[in-house]
Amino acid sequence: MNKVLRNSWALFLGMGCIMMAYGFQGSLLGVRAVQEEFSLTATGFMMSGYFVGYFIGAATIPNIISRVGHIRVFAAFASLSSLVILVHSAIIHPLIWFFLRVLTGISMVCIYTVAESWLNDRSSNKNRGSVLSVYMVILYGSMGVGMFLLNFNSPENFEPFILISVITSAALIPILLTKKKPPTFKKIKAMKLKELYQASPFGMVSSLLYGTAQSALFTLLAVYATSMNFTILEISIVTFLLAISGSVAQFPIGKISDFYDRRKVIVFSTFGASIFSIIVILVSRQMYLPGGLATSKAWFYVFFIFFSFCSLPMFSLILAHTNDYISKDKFVAAGAGLQFAFGLGAISGPFLCSIFMDLVGPNGFFVFLFFFHTTIGIFGIYRMKVRKTIDNPDSQFVAMPQTITPAGIELNPTTEHIDEPYSDKVKEILERKGVRYKKEETKA
Repeated sequence: MNKVLRNSWALFLGMGCIMMAYGFQGSLLGVRAVQEEFSLTATGFMMSGYFVGYFIGAATIPNIISRVGHIRVFAAFASLSSLVILVHSAIIHPLIWFFLRVLTGISMVCIYTVAESWLNDRSSNKNRGSVLSVYMVILYGSMGVGMFLLNFNSPENFEPFILISVITSAALIPILLTKKKPPTFKKIKAMKLKELYQASPFGMVSSLLYGTAQSALFTLLAVYATSMNFTILEISIVTFLLAISGSVAQFPIGKISDFYDRRKVIVFSTFGASIFSIIVILVSRQMYLPGGLATSKAWFYVFFIFFSFCSLPMFSLILAHTNDYISKDKFVAAGAGLQFAFGLGAISGPFLCSIFMDLVGPNGFFVFLFFFHTTIGIFGIYRMKVRKTIDNPDSQFVAMPQTITPAGIELNPTTEHIDEPYSDKVKEILERKGVRYKKEETKA
């Protein structure tokens, strides 16, 4: 494990910079859109561009990596992401920003795929879970730090955009200077949606609905907070709490799901998120009452943490539940299929949520989250009545980041892995003895 971490320091450092810039960018664009008086619908449409790009990039990146390699792809798309954020500050228009968000989405999914396939190659069957845990901490921790950078300068100025570009560009330095050879990229096939639905109707449908809710949560939270007259510091606190809750909540809820029907855990979690979203609405309406009637914002933070704690482990739970109903050799393909369904939902999430906010006001944000979490819970109850739970010893909960790609799903220690290559040292010894190295002949 320590050796893997030592050999991957450049990748972890680069991804830390990328996620710091990503967290900063998401909050900055949301706040700036409100300050520029974009309509809520226009803002939602603009923010949804990221997931359109993510979807496009996920379909095209395997061929690109196969042709030019990991390092060049990482460098190219990190550079593109660095360039795009500067254009945001030069041309301020929701339609232009939509296309820029598309480019950002393409860039990010390419970067994620490079990092996760690289980590997969560096890890072994024994340490995949540990490597994934470190990766998650870096992703969420760096994103949380980036969200606090919103206090660096006024969002109305161009300096924050420059800082994001600088941080993104800094990610290139350790990657380009590493001496370690990049892996050979292995294409991963996803299950067809029909096949995925037949294996786990609840898994596929809930992934689609959850993608719709989560995309709105991460892209429009800063917009909501700004519309509620939160200060820049308060917006930073709220977005930071979201990122950290995503990391902390995974493990306790996940462990519970390994001992009980996972659908019950998902239902309880999603209904918990629904209840706390309503409480957050009630608390937020009390924050601006006159005199001693006003509620402290601290209570908003507390109940928002509870909401995040219930909501954010959902994708990992859905993935584990789906794996309960399929064979081990299909875990990665099913995960890729769930990510596809998640992406389909994510494309529409910010736009649909913005419509709710236009109709109801800023709290339409949490009304939207309430609606989709409740729908998941109701469908889960229905599925429990028509299908009994299955005990699959090969399936267990593994915490996964929201942004995981099929290459990252392979880091799941419960997945079926192909033969692993010899280390460079072993290959050198074999060559001295006249033994020709063949990857196909190795044993995991």
